[in-house]
Amino acid sequence: MRGKLPSIKSTSWGLLLLIATTALLGCNRDAAEAPRVSNAPPSTNAIASSVYSPIAVEHKLGTTRIERLPQRVAALDMNEVDFLDQLDVPVIGMPKDFVPRFLSKYKDAPGTEDLGAIVQPNLERVHAAKPDLILMTSLQANHYKELSEIAPTLHFDVDYRDSQVKHIEVIKDHLITLGRIFQKEDLARKKADELEAKVQEARAVTQDRPEKALVVLHNNGSFSSLGVQSRYGFVFEALGVKPAGPVAKTGLHGQPVSSEFIQQTNPDIIYVVDRTAVMQHRPAMDAASMNNPLLQQTNAWKNGRVVFVDPEAWYVTAASPSSLKIVIDEVIKGYRK
Repeated sequence: MRGKLPSIKSTSWGLLLLIATTALLGCNRDAAEAPRVSNAPPSTNAIASSVYSPIAVEHKLGTTRIERLPQRVAALDMNEVDFLDQLDVPVIGMPKDFVPRFLSKYKDAPGTEDLGAIVQPNLERVHAAKPDLILMTSLQANHYKELSEIAPTLHFDVDYRDSQVKHIEVIKDHLITLGRIFQKEDLARKKADELEAKVQEARAVTQDRPEKALVVLHNNGSFSSLGVQSRYGFVFEALGVKPAGPVAKTGLHGQPVSSEFIQQTNPDIIYVVDRTAVMQHRPAMDAASMNNPLLQQTNAWKNGRVVFVDPEAWYVTAASPSSLKIVIDEVIKGYRK
């Protein structure tokens, strides 16, 4: 029996179905092969980098130009680590020989490389860390050229030998500069305002007070006086403390003085900075451990106004927001005993 031939109508429908199926398969194949476009929003850092305006910062060693938002920042001074911490900026590398307690979270942080010593950073480690910004101070100034070849390097113009002039202003300016660099100006200005409020708190206490104070650095049983023209000049100039010691320029580690000199100067307040405690990584001296009959004859000792200060805040740093708040609180302490 002869079979029926398919009708033209059914043949057309079958042909159309075949064409549609082939086209659909082709679309699915093309979709699988095409690059995927994510609907997720770009990261904040990616957005910031795309609109970043280059910043040129002039400092004592030259001009540093920063072309893009830094992502990997190395800090070679503990003051700089504190600035970054205040601004919530990650630190990818830092020296870890003298880390103050208020920055102790960085000591063993796995994401923060050890870059050697504060006064002698390990340049090979700095290079290996691949920073895109390096922060430094005068303590590393002789390495500025080599560091600048690794990444843009910014010098913090704080004077560790004589902080008499505009110490607080230099710190606030640096804070604002870093705020501009990291696009955190509002936070930086808030921190600067907090620091200024702390300075005014100290001046309100010291204003019109007759007491005279001596800042002494203890080093293995010996003492040095640090007066108006010294690393602690800001204590007298900015915080309003009246000096009891000599006004001559005393340099980085002060002018060596004897116990007899301290007794004869007879200050009303003594601030003792125990350098030995810092260098030997041991607890700072206190009234019980200082067995010095001549110092015990001073008005400061008799009236309970010998303040054994935080040596890390005073000696390792003293030029950053956290350390200055500690210093100011201890300066005020000398007047309230």
